[in-house]
Amino acid sequence: MTITRELIINGEHVPAASGKTTEDINPYTGEVYATVAAAGTEDVNRAVGAAADAFESWASTSPSARARIFLRAADLFEERTDQAIELMAQEVGGVSSWAQFNAALAANILRSAAAASTAPLGEVLATDLPGKYSLAVRQPYGVVAALAPWNAPLILGMRAVAIPLAVGNTVVLKPSEDAPLACGLFLADVLLDAGLPAGVLNVITNARDDASDVVTALISDDRVRCVNFTGSTKVGRIVGTLAAQHIKPTVLELSGKNSLVVLDDADLDYAVNAATFGAYMNAGQICMSIDRVIVDNSIADEFTDRFAAKVATLPTGDPTDPNTVIGPAVNAKAAERQYQLIDDAVAKGAKIAAGGQKLNHALVPATVLTDTTPEMSIYHDEIFGSITTVLPAKSAKDAIRLANDTKLGLTAGVITENVSRGISVAQRLRTGIVHVNDQPVNDEPMAPFGGAQNSGYGRFGGQAGINSFSELRWVTVQQKGHAQFPF
Repeated sequence: MTITRELIINGEHVPAASGKTTEDINPYTGEVYATVAAAGTEDVNRAVGAAADAFESWASTSPSARARIFLRAADLFEERTDQAIELMAQEVGGVSSWAQFNAALAANILRSAAAASTAPLGEVLATDLPGKYSLAVRQPYGVVAALAPWNAPLILGMRAVAIPLAVGNTVVLKPSEDAPLACGLFLADVLLDAGLPAGVLNVITNARDDASDVVTALISDDRVRCVNFTGSTKVGRIVGTLAAQHIKPTVLELSGKNSLVVLDDADLDYAVNAATFGAYMNAGQICMSIDRVIVDNSIADEFTDRFAAKVATLPTGDPTDPNTVIGPAVNAKAAERQYQLIDDAVAKGAKIAAGGQKLNHALVPATVLTDTTPEMSIYHDEIFGSITTVLPAKSAKDAIRLANDTKLGLTAGVITENVSRGISVAQRLRTGIVHVNDQPVNDEPMAPFGGAQNSGYGRFGGQAGINSFSELRWVTVQQKGHAQFPF
C-alpha cells in the first residue's frame, strides 16, 4: 500500500495549497513508495508565518522544558528504529546496518540538543567603564530555514533542526525530494509526539521541478533570519549566494573529495578494513566517503591486491536483506553517473582492480580503480558512490600533496603505527576534519562538523553548532551611579 503524507504546518497535517502531490520512488524496485504533498510558494509563506508566530513563545520556554522534549524525542526515536529502517530501505535504498547507525546517531543528536538547551548563554567581559557590567550574550536568530539531504536522512535531517531548535529558534525544514519522509516528516512526527509545540517545526515537501522556487521563496522571506544547507558544493554555492544577497548567516556543509592516507608503516590488514568501510558504507553515498586511498609506494601493490580481494566479496543487492552491504544508488540517474565516471577513467587508461560490471536496480558494484590521472573526471569530481581509487605516493610528503590536490576539504584519515607521525601528517591536510588511525567516515553530535575550502563554512555540533545558530550580542548594565557624559 502506498503511503500518503501531507505538509506539517503549525502542528497540523495539511495538503499543498494547490492540491499538488509528488511521488517518492523506491530506487531498488522502481515502484512508488509514497505520495507526498508538493508545496509551492504559498505553502512556504504559511510555514514561515507559523514559525514566526511560534518564535517568541518557544524562545522564552525554559531550557529545562526544552530539554525534556528532546530527551523524550530521543527515546521515541529509538522505539521507532524498525520503522526508520523500513523508511530508509524503501526511500533511499539504505541497508540495515546503515539505517541502524542513522537511527542511533539521530537519537543521540537529540540528546546533545537537550544538553545544548541548557548550555551557558554568554560571559561577563572586562570593562574600563566604572559601575558597569559588560556582557556577551547569545540569543536565537528567529526562524531558521533548514535544507537537508537524502543520503543520511535521519542523521542529517535531525542535525539540520535539533540544535537550532534547542537554542530557541523555530525551523522550517525542506527535506530532500528523494527522502521526504525519513529526512523530514518522520522526524517531525517524533518531535511533535514528544511535545514540541505547534509551529516550532514545520516541514514542507516539494516536487523536484518546484525545488528552485520553493528554496528561493524560503531563503528570501524576510522573516527567515538564518539558513543551513547540507548537500553538493554546486547547490551550496547557489544557496550561499542567495542567503548573502539577503544578509543572512548560513552554515554550508558541502561536497568532499576525501582521502585515506596509508603510510609505509601501516598495519595492512587494518588499513584494508578501514578503507573498505570508509569507501563503501552506504554504497559510498556519504559526504565523508573515501574517494582516494593514497598508499606509500613500498606497500601499494600488496595493499591494492588485498583491498580489491576484500571489496570483490561485498554482498550487493536488495537493501531489505540484512546481509546486504552494497545497496542501490539513490536513483537510476545517480547510478548512471557513476558508470560514466568508470567508463571515462577506463577510456583514459585507468584499470579496474575490482567491480566495474554493470548491474540492474540502480546498483553499482563496489569498484576499485587504479592508475587514475588528472585527465580523468573521477580524479577531480566527488564520486558519491560505490567506487574508490588507489593512488601510490612516493613519500609522506607526496601523500600530503596528493591529498591536498583538491578544492574540496571536508575530511580525511591517516593510517600509521606511529601516532606522532600521523598527527604531523594530519596537521598538513587542508580539511575541516581529520582522523588519525581511522578512516574519514566519523560523526559525533558533540563534535564540530564542517569543511574547509569549497566544502563549506560554519559548523554543526557541540558548542560550535550552538554558536552557528545563535547571534552574539553585547549588552551593558550601568549598575552603580549614572554614566558621565561630556555635554
